[in-house]
Amino acid sequence: MLGANDGIVSTAAIIVGVASADSTRAAILTAGVAGLVAGAASMAAGEYVSVSSQADAERADLVLEQAELRADPVGEQAELAAIYRGRGLSDRLAIEVAAELSARPDVLEVHARDELGMTELSHAHPLQAAGASAASFTVGAALPLLAVILAPASGRIAITMAATIVALAVTGWAGARLGGAKPLRGTIRVVVWGIAAMLLTMAVGRLVGTAV
Repeated sequence: MLGANDGIVSTAAIIVGVASADSTRAAILTAGVAGLVAGAASMAAGEYVSVSSQADAERADLVLEQAELRADPVGEQAELAAIYRGRGLSDRLAIEVAAELSARPDVLEVHARDELGMTELSHAHPLQAAGASAASFTVGAALPLLAVILAPASGRIAITMAATIVALAVTGWAGARLGGAKPLRGTIRVVVWGIAAMLLTMAVGRLVGTAV
């Protein structure tokens, strides 16, 4: 939802800003498509770098944990027992569970899960994250582009802004519901900031258009 919101707001702002400068339809569409491509590429690159850094940190933590298991297996087993005591097990049962798990060949996975908080679902996947970010941005950016394509010349700005506000209301509501927050508050927040971004680019577009 965040990527889609970014795509909607940034592309709509570009379109409205360029249209406010009395640009031609071709110029508006070119700017909108350029904004879509640049935004999707930027989102993908940023997400890839960020998640790759997370993956590097995970690998470094696993290497360090493996070294600690080799150097001090007794101490690492005691750490597991302490973790299980903290989760509510009795002292005796915590020690027994830690001892049994420490004897398994996949003891590193046990420490990764219980000590470091790593699971298969939590592992960083840079390409997957980059693709998801680019796709969500593209879907969001396509909405104001479609609006300006279908709108008559006299109503480009008004129709694009109206379509953008509706799209932001939908994504804001859906994002709030998915996150367990109050839908009305999330919807208003997204719509208000989206309108502010479009009004700002409108003002800049008119200033630049007048000056040029």
